[in-house]
Amino acid sequence: MLAIRLPAEVEARLEALARATGRTKTFYAREAILEHLDDLEDLYLAEQRLMDIRAGRSRTYTLDEVERDLGLAD
Repeated sequence: MLAIRLPAEVEARLEALARATGRTKTFYAREAILEHLDDLEDLYLAEQRLMDIRAGRSRTYTLDEVERDLGLAD
């Protein structure tokens, strides 16, 4: 179960969309979350990875290094 507060303008838009389509506001809230959750998770992981690199806890690899290490280099 999840309860969220939305700005009045967003709530009104959501209500209008639900009314116009015969769907519920919950349906559209769920769809919006599912649509963007992967992107938000990817962004979080990328930010964490960047912090690790900047702090010296991790490093990056060039394409040449990856190809060489995997035996894909020419």
